[in-house]
Parts: sequence; C-alpha cells; structure tokens
Amino acid sequence: MSAYNEYQNSICSIPEFLNKYLELDIMKKLKGRSLFCGMDYASPYMYNFKYQISRYDHSLNTALITWKLTEDKKQTIAALFHDISTPVFSHVIDYMNGDYVEQESTEAKTRELLLSSKKLLEYLQDDYIDINDIVNFKQYSVVDLPRPSLCADRLENIIGVGMSWVKDMSLSQAIEIIDSLTLSKNENNQYEISFRHKYLGELVKHINDSINELTHSNTDTYMMILLADIVKKTIDEGYIIYDDLFRLTEEEYIKIIEANVPFDYELADMWDTFKHVSEPSCKYDIKIKDMTLNPIVRDKRLVQKNKEQ
Repeated sequence: MSAYNEYQNSICSIPEFLNKYLELDIMKKLKGRSLFCGMDYASPYMYNFKYQISRYDHSLNTALITWKLTEDKKQTIAALFHDISTPVFSHVIDYMNGDYVEQESTEAKTRELLLSSKKLLEYLQDDYIDINDIVNFKQYSVVDLPRPSLCADRLENIIGVGMSWVKDMSLSQAIEIIDSLTLSKNENNQYEISFRHKYLGELVKHINDSINELTHSNTDTYMMILLADIVKKTIDEGYIIYDDLFRLTEEEYIKIIEANVPFDYELADMWDTFKHVSEPSCKYDIKIKDMTLNPIVRDKRLVQKNKEQ
C-alpha cells in the first residue's frame, strides 16, 4: 500500500450510505481522469509524480473530510460529486476554453451529468435529498470557499499534490493535518475548516505556496497549453467532439490521438513534443489562477492584516 493510500484510509471510514454512490458509472468514470491534468502522460523530463491520483480519489477524500467534520449527508454527497464534470485532462480544457484564471469553464456541465444518472436520482430520493442540494456544492462552505479561505476540496488537493508533485509532505504530516482539523466561524460567519495547531497551518500554507509556484512556472504553462492545443486539434479535425471529453477516460482519449498520429503529421509532431520535450520552446505571459491561502488557526487567520493598511 502506498503512502497516499495510507493517508486516504486515515481520514475516516467510508459511511455506509456513501457506498452506493461510489458505484455509480458517473463516479467510476473519474477513476480514468487524473488529478494532474494529464501531465502523468507528459515528458518525464518535465514532470515526475510520485503517486498516480485520480479525480475519483480526490473526490472520495474530499467527501470523507467533509463527513469527518460535519457528519452531514447532503454536504458529503455534494463534496463527492463536486468534480463530476471534470473532463479528460481536467483544467487543460479550461485552458483550451481560455479560462486561465477561474478554471471553472467545465463546471457548467455539472447539472447535466448528474441528471443523466437515473440511479443517482433514485438514490437521492431514497435518502430524501433534492438534486439541487447536490448540484450547487458551493453553497456548503466546508466543501468550497473562495480563496484565501480553506475548504475540503482545497485542503485535499494540497495534501495530494504535496505528497506527489511537490514531494514536501510526508504521510505522517498528512495524517497529523487531518487529525488537527476543526471548524471555525470566519469573517463572513461561515463555517470554515481550520487547524488546532499553528505549525500545521503553516505547513499547509507552505505546500500551497509551492504548488502556486509550480502552476505559475513557464514549464507548466507551456505543457498545459501544448496539451490544450492537441485537444483543440483533435476537435477541429473531427476526431472527437467536445462532449466526448466528458464521456471518455484519458486512456481512451489517448488511444484516439495515437490512432490518428500516423495520418496527421501536425498532430504527430505536437504529440511527440508533449511526450519527449526536455524544456519549453517558448515563454508565455499569461495571467494564471493565483492560488493564495491564509488558513484559520485557533479562530484567527494565520497571517493577520495590518489594521493601519
């Protein structure tokens, strides 16, 4: 068992009511979509991830953190489905759509995808939960909050990326972070995930800042835009349609790319570059999402604003 799986198992036991939702086809599809926006398949000279983490793993962990802190069915199920509209290569599709800052362009399909599952609608009815309670996951502050606040989605991403990409978070630290979590009321009188111990709040902020540096690097920007251009090429040439990005797994989509490489020299060159490039061939000056974080520790923001400012 990997350290990442041990962290996952340490969050809390999966509540019985959640198991049926985990078996839905729309959920299991997320097992074929990476947390790292398809960069798992990129040139090893550009990326070296320690663990493979799927959107399914991330969604389950986000739900478990929510359950651990709230024991609320609605919030937990909403957390489980918060990434249900994640397409192949995740935020690469936001880049293709020109959404570099918010990176939320694909969330518009959340309702459509949830309503497409008859089993889901049956399960929600059995649990006396309205579909609108699940579609709008941002109504739950424990699940989602604007930055620089901390929420279950954000925290789980920081831990997973910290363990696999930044490689600056150990298993013992991840477990300690989970054990330190509590809820505080923030400045807007919302419940927000917070820490009992300052050094853990500082650690999470440090990892978040490191992730922010990586995602703002020219290397990451270059690779994300390159893969976005590859996806656009396959759509423009009619190899797939846009909606296929929400139906296929990444491995299924890659097979389509590679099936067309022998007949499309431009696509072949782009794909070869993505798989083997050793350094960016150009520099981008694009405003990318700024992932700031200022968590609460014992009911106070870790970094206090100067009142005179």
